[in-house]
This record gives sequence, C-alpha cells and structure tokens, in this order.
Amino acid sequence: MRRLIKIYDTTLRDGTQGEGVAFSMEDKVRIAQRLDALGVHYIEGGWPGSNPKDLRFFRRVQDAVFKTAKIAAFGATRRPGVRPQEDANLQALVEAGPPVVTIFGKSWDFHVTSALGTTLEENLGMIGDSIDFLLKHFEEVIYDAEHFFDGFKRNREYALRTLLTAETAGAHCLVLCDTNGGSLPHEITEIIREVKKAVKPATRLGIHAHNDTECAVANSLSAVSEGVEHVQGTINGYGERCGNANLVSIIPNVMLKMRLESIPEGNLKELRAVSRFVSELANRKPWQAQPYVGDSAFAHKGGIHVSAVLKHPETYEHADPELVGNHRRVLVSELAGQSNILWKAKEYGIDLGKGTPEARSILQTLKELEDQGYQFEGAEASFELLMERALGNHRAYFELEGYRVTVDERKEDAEPVAEASVRLKVKGIPEHTAASGNGPVNALDHALRKALEDFYPNLKEMTLLDYKVRILDESKGTGAKTRVLITSGDGEESWGTVGVADNIIEASWLALVDSIEYKLRRDERRGRR
Repeated sequence: MRRLIKIYDTTLRDGTQGEGVAFSMEDKVRIAQRLDALGVHYIEGGWPGSNPKDLRFFRRVQDAVFKTAKIAAFGATRRPGVRPQEDANLQALVEAGPPVVTIFGKSWDFHVTSALGTTLEENLGMIGDSIDFLLKHFEEVIYDAEHFFDGFKRNREYALRTLLTAETAGAHCLVLCDTNGGSLPHEITEIIREVKKAVKPATRLGIHAHNDTECAVANSLSAVSEGVEHVQGTINGYGERCGNANLVSIIPNVMLKMRLESIPEGNLKELRAVSRFVSELANRKPWQAQPYVGDSAFAHKGGIHVSAVLKHPETYEHADPELVGNHRRVLVSELAGQSNILWKAKEYGIDLGKGTPEARSILQTLKELEDQGYQFEGAEASFELLMERALGNHRAYFELEGYRVTVDERKEDAEPVAEASVRLKVKGIPEHTAASGNGPVNALDHALRKALEDFYPNLKEMTLLDYKVRILDESKGTGAKTRVLITSGDGEESWGTVGVADNIIEASWLALVDSIEYKLRRDERRGRR
C-alpha cells in the first residue's frame, strides 16, 4: 500500500497574509467548499482569536457538510504566566468549535527570550499546557513548531526539547516550520533525519515551508522523501513576503512523480480550475507560467518543438496536461479540445455530445468571449448560462428596454447619491422602476429587483454578496475594458457571474442579469416559481 500524504491547506489564513490578498467571508466559504471537493484533508479557516471575520467564518461553516476535509482553526500557545483556561486566544479557539485546532509555539530560543520576553522553561510549559488543555475540547490537535529549522541550527538541544514537549503532551502531529523560508533542501533533509532519531517512531511529522529562497516546494518534497506525511501550503503559493509552499505544485509532484497517495486520484484534473478559481476570488491575475496549471505550462511555439509534440507529446512534456485539468497549446494556431466543455456540461446536467455542432459552437463562443476579456473561473453560473444559450435552451425572464444611472453630489461634505431607473417587459407587461443605492451598481441592483420581485417573489431571498472589478488593460487608463465579477447567494447556495464591457456600469449590468437569471432558472428546475 502506497504511503498517504495528507494535505493541509492554509490559503484562508496564511495565504491572506500575502500582500494584496484578501477574501470576504463569502469568498472563504466558497473556497473551502471548492477545496473540500478537490479532496484536501484539512482546511485552515483562520485565526478566530485575531479578528471577528474569522470567528464568523467558523460559525458559518458549523452547519456545512464537508465530505473530505476537516476544518481547522489556528492559534498560539497560551501567554506567559496565564493559565490556558484564562487565555483569550485559546478560549476563542474553543468558541470557534471546529474538529481540529492547530497552535504554534516557539522553537527558537532567540524568539523565546527576545520576542516573547520569557524564559526557556516557561515556553516549554506554555507548549505543554496549551496542548493538554486543547485536547479536552478537540478531536485533533496539531502543533506547528514555529522557526524550527532556524532554531535547530542555532540551538539544537532546545529546539528538540520544544518538539518533545509537544509530543509528550499528546499532539497528533508535529509540524516543522521553516518560518523565515531561509532553509535549503539538503538542510531540511539532514534536520528531519535528526528529528526522527529523537521522536517516537509512531509520531506523525509535518512540514510548513515558506518560499523566501524559492525552495518551499523543494523543501516540502524533501521532507516527504524523509517520511513526513503531513504537508502544509496554500493554493498558488499565496502568503506573507514571498509566499508559502505552493500546493498546486506539491500535490501533482507527490502523486505523479513520487507515486504516493494524496487527494483522490480522479480529482487531480480539477487542479487548474481550483487554482484559477482562487486567483479570481483573490482578484489576482493567474500566473501564466505556473507549473502544471498555467496557460504556458504546456504551450509550444514554432519549429521542432511543435512538430515533435504533435507526433509524441512526451518529447517536450513531462506530464499529460489533462491529468491536472490543463491542455496543450500551440501558440501559432491554438489547439483547444472539447474535454473541459463536455465535463462542465455533464456537471451541469446538460446533454452535450462530443463533436456535435453544439459543442463546437460553445467552444467557438468561449474563445471569442475569452478574447474579449471574459474569464469564467469564479463565474460558473455565467458559463452554465452560456451553454444553455448556445443550445437554445435559454428562456429570457424579462426584456430590457433601457436603464439609466446617475450619481448626484449635492453637497461637498455629503455622500454622493446614486439613483437608477430601469424599463423592462416582464411576461409582456411593461415595468418602469427607480431606486437609490450605495453607489451606482447597488442602485441598479435595487431598481432591477424592484421591477421583478412582484413577478418572481423568490428573488427576495437573493442578496449580492461580493463585487469585484478588474481593469483588463491598464495602459488604456479610464478607457480600458472592465471585467466585473459578482457573487450572489440565497441562503442555500452562492454563485458567481461575470460581465465585460468598456463601461463599468454595463459590465456590472451584464453580471447582475446573469446572476438573477441563474437564480430563476435554478429555482424553476427545482419546481419553484
């Protein structure tokens, strides 16, 4: 039986410490659900003791069903001189109530005396007391040995004592952290060999690497080679400073190169989609040259390369791109298959045959829209509607005759007032409504909803959860094309829609209309009106 490597994703906590990365609570819920579908084993949702949003996240997901992943909360050991039951950070973990908790403690004596300002013995007590306390409240306690590799290099004996203290207290896994990201693969290998001599044979070890020397993935794989079976990281390597170990590279390397078990094998083909989904919600442009999943990962340009790849792909490809949900590209004349479209059609319950005119039409439409700036990662509802329109299955729930949006700044010291009016035909009946809102898009949303809710009362359940704007060509300034991504929800489900236009209001309108039509279409299929 092949060794199982458990994946611990910390995108929602450590990943958000990266510069420019921020997720709303709804973003975090959607990402957690997507990671669970991918098959990761742990999802670290945040640090409930550090901010209210993370605590709300844990309350929100308590009633959610996760098929594969265990939700984990993150925190620190108790403070010096404070009993665990009186420590606010530990109490916040208990209040959050997930099945798993991960706490970090100091392994480097320099940090104990200089950062914590306490004694080496008190630090050992903090580690042991905290784990002992948490084991009374959680089914699993993971211990992150912060700065372990730096601590081991400076004071080997003390670093090992901190680890053995956590082991004796009963931690289920000891995670060795390269917190500053300064270690190299050969150092990781040598130190883990020494750790294995010191701990009990049955003790589970983990690795948590940062990427400050561009070695986070290599360091994580080196650790796995030495028997570590718990790997922490983030999607796309998001994280503080230079980032964390990139799970999008680690997972396929573990499974395809090292031939070890990790996530369910059939889920590997979702890796590219998950990578782009997270980058879209982070409002960051996908890394084009990202290994395995980037647009350029299996792109070939001109000459002998293209000729050889068309005959035998393995001549210039280290893996089959379809295994990770990617596809081969020839840059002079791009070769795009229908496999992704057919897979999505099956997911949506749409009957679509390979090689049919409908499949080719959808593919052509998709190419044209992507050329205009559309991206459907994070906007699955818009893509489903696109397919229905191409197949002639789409039914318009209303007809637009026109809309107007105004923003009126009445006084210098007052907030501008946004007002919108829409003219529609709904079931053949003319409707003309107006509404104000917190900004032009919110006003437009209110006016549209006001016109429709008498005809479709279930729209009252629906709310706009998030709104993101991306300028597609910064060089054109205010004349650039705009992509708008909207997240909506109704208490049962949340979904994303996208619109692209030269005008930000028009792009927003397109995304709003898709969002409402998706809601109405889904409810109609479920027998609701």
